Amino acid sequence: MAAVRVEEVLAAAEEQEAEKRRSVTVEKELELEFDLGNLLALDRNPPPAAGLRGAGPRREALLRALARDNTQLLKPPPRPRPPTRWEQFARLKGIRRRKRTSLVWDEQAREWRRRWGYRRAGGDPARAWLAEVPEGADPEEDQFARLRREKRERVARNELNRLRNLARAHRAATAVPAAPLHPTGHQNREELAHVARVARVSTASLGRFQPRLPKEPAEPPSRSSGGRKRRFEPLLGNLAAERSRQLELLRDMGSKKPVLDITRAVNKQLRQEEAEAAAAKGKKQSQRGKRGRRQQRAGR
Repeated sequence: MAAVRVEEVLAAAEEQEAEKRRSVTVEKELELEFDLGNLLALDRNPPPAAGLRGAGPRREALLRALARDNTQLLKPPPRPRPPTRWEQFARLKGIRRRKRTSLVWDEQAREWRRRWGYRRAGGDPARAWLAEVPEGADPEEDQFARLRREKRERVARNELNRLRNLARAHRAATAVPAAPLHPTGHQNREELAHVARVARVSTASLGRFQPRLPKEPAEPPSRSSGGRKRRFEPLLGNLAAERSRQLELLRDMGSKKPVLDITRAVNKQLRQEEAEAAAAKGKKQSQRGKRGRRQQRAGR
């Protein structure tokens, strides 16, 4: 009797331990097959036949336990992200992250104002009645004019960045995406012909000088993914359309508001900046070479 009681106690302890681990760990003899696109898990492990016989609470509990275990394997809990070096250093030094508020106290206005932007705390330095002369600056320089000039430069730089973003978005919106080519196990004649056509026109000459396959029909190269082709209106055609185009041109010429091509303006500014940077770099290199030659002559 004592041996039986010990076995029962051990079995009960093992069952309690298994119940505690069941919430996080699931053990299966055969691995499950997962279809994450459909959130499907296929369990090929044979269920206990004794528990599925008949209908009753025991069968329902067994089915719920199987569904729970398979769901746990299908959607495991995410692992905690390891702390970064800065987080480890901050934890070691006791540094806490503090979120900066958007409002600060303005001593001059005696009220809460925004940290940045319109009506920010401290006001606009260009409109202040007193301007500090920086260290090393020319004492005769007008600091108020310098602040106004720097503000105009910042406004112009922000406007240029805005135009760049508009031009980049315009190019991305007008770009024609290529048709996706997905490899499959069995491709028919039309799919193979399409893949060969795309590969042939992917060259710089749009496939004009590429050899063709045997029995491949001759066709002009596709310009859908290449450059733009200029189109000219016919000399003799619809007079009403010609009259409307001329009237629109005259209306644009007589308008006081200029027509701005954003893409062309941004590209022109970019080319000008690149030319100025290249000229400044070449000037610095030439000055550096002259200084080196002077030092060599002095050493001789």
